[in-house]
Amino acid sequence: MSEPYSHFPNIAREVGEIPPDSILSRTLYEDGQLKVILFGFAQGQELSEHTASVPAIIHVLEGKARLMLGGDSKEAGPGTWVRMRAGLQHSVFAQSRLVMLLLMLTGSQAR
Repeated sequence: MSEPYSHFPNIAREVGEIPPDSILSRTLYEDGQLKVILFGFAQGQELSEHTASVPAIIHVLEGKARLMLGGDSKEAGPGTWVRMRAGLQHSVFAQSRLVMLLLMLTGSQAR
């Protein structure tokens, strides 16, 4: 039987060391409604422009990034929170070491 909750005292620490020129990702939780992925980017790394088939939320935990959201460029730092509709073109460029959560709303009807 699985635990009735998930607990991370400091979720950003779950990413650990990020090797130079690398992007790490780790799925922390997944069910039929939600997928939670922790990302760690070395400075200068980028997730190139792409779309997701479900709505998603980016929550920056550490570092600085430039987010492209549709045609808009946004600076992001600790505490930045972005909800994206399904199909929105977006990219992430790490201006420094970057740790962020991606929450994919897999059970969402608002595709």
